[in-house]
Amino acid sequence: MDNSSAPTTSSSHATSSKPKWVLPYRTDNLRDHYSIGKKLGQGQFGTTYLCTHKPSGLNYACKSIPKRKLLCKEDYEDVWREIQIMHHLSEHPHVVRIRGAFEDAYCVHLVMELCEGGELFDRIVKKGHYSEREAAKLIKTIVGVVEACHSLGVMHRDLKPENFLFHSVEEDAALKATDFGLSVFYKPGESFSDVVGSPYYVAPEVLRKHYGPEADVWSAGIILYILLSGVPPFWAETEMGIFRQILQGKIDFESEPWPSISESAKDLIRKMLERNPTKRLSAHEVLCHPWIVDDTIAPDKPLDSAVLSRLKQFSAMNKLKKMALRVIAERLSEEEIGGLKELFKMIDTDNSGTITFDELKEGLKRVGSELMESEIKDLMEAADIDNSGTIDYGEFLAATVHLNKLEREENLVSAFSFFDKDGSGYITIDELQQACKEFGLSELHLDEMIKEIDQDNDGQIDYGEFAAMMRKGNGGIGRRTMRTTVNLGDALGLTTNGSKEFD
Repeated sequence: MDNSSAPTTSSSHATSSKPKWVLPYRTDNLRDHYSIGKKLGQGQFGTTYLCTHKPSGLNYACKSIPKRKLLCKEDYEDVWREIQIMHHLSEHPHVVRIRGAFEDAYCVHLVMELCEGGELFDRIVKKGHYSEREAAKLIKTIVGVVEACHSLGVMHRDLKPENFLFHSVEEDAALKATDFGLSVFYKPGESFSDVVGSPYYVAPEVLRKHYGPEADVWSAGIILYILLSGVPPFWAETEMGIFRQILQGKIDFESEPWPSISESAKDLIRKMLERNPTKRLSAHEVLCHPWIVDDTIAPDKPLDSAVLSRLKQFSAMNKLKKMALRVIAERLSEEEIGGLKELFKMIDTDNSGTITFDELKEGLKRVGSELMESEIKDLMEAADIDNSGTIDYGEFLAATVHLNKLEREENLVSAFSFFDKDGSGYITIDELQQACKEFGLSELHLDEMIKEIDQDNDGQIDYGEFAAMMRKGNGGIGRRTMRTTVNLGDALGLTTNGSKEFD
């Protein structure tokens, strides 16, 4: 892949000055790797096609965005941000996973997981409306995605049934969020003024041009109302009429089928459609509402209570694994780590390039974690690989990157090659000592660490032994089961409930 930089461009909105390339590097041609098939769907900016990966024969979806529709630099930046956000969120089991992005002279292409079960919108139209149990299951998934977005510093801004796809045609197929074209990174307390979204689902504060992530919860509340009744709560013949209803209209709980729907469901809808965003439920509060949570099951405990016990797994990683994680993290593409970069900037409030104890403490507080100082110190020590007293960007990436990156063969090979300085196919104790010096780590007990990893007792580490060490103790990440390892990322809300490796 050619990693040459994109040409420098003007910030003017004029078409004549628009940049030639969207991605910050030139990529190889989409058609060298995929054959393009039938059209699957048409959006405002792009067309989605079935595509087949030539080497494996596996099918994916390819969203192609014509460059002629990108009229200014900001339009190009929007597409690049969509790609970064999809990578940032794609480890979530209910977010459509992105495989990669390609670019040619005419289009930007996003290759993604194929969902063959159609839109949630179509199923609502077909069914009319859902039972309360079915609706609760769906809204739990939808709001779970919203919570994940917000904890990762992302606002979706266009939640609607058309943007949720079923993975297959089966009745119980997984529901997955898609289309992050209007999504943005945000910092706690930041407000936005641009009016975006879809008429029926837009929050009142968006229409007033002063809003934050609470607007996503309003949109999810509209979806819940539609799931239970088959119609939106605020509607009119014209767009302006819809907006007036959103700003002033009363929620109808008198018409059918509302008299037969539980008070608990209506209570949740009222609290999600609270016009004052400061009084509206957060995504986490929605997930803890009695209508969502089975009465026999306690609400999810706050993340903080589990952080330290699971952090021990990260803290207990041997030096080689910690160093390897940093090597892998620093070699990931801008697409994959763009979201983590935004999180780092959010916490590094003085823009020094390092995170201090006080900044970490405040950053954790802003994303809703309530840790004791002693717990934050433990967290800090685990992430501070070189014991400098601060967390630099590379350390932050190593501590927060999703651990399924470890299972990707190309990343393991790249990390192994970093330590195998002489290319012998083995990591020796001398090479480990050299790496420790580069990372500012002590060289104590390296011989004991090698013995632990060295399965054939030849005094050195081959690639197979290295790969086994990297995969060991990661809670069955990737292809097998749900990830259970928690690190600094989990304390910041960078959690996933389980995912399968997307080859």
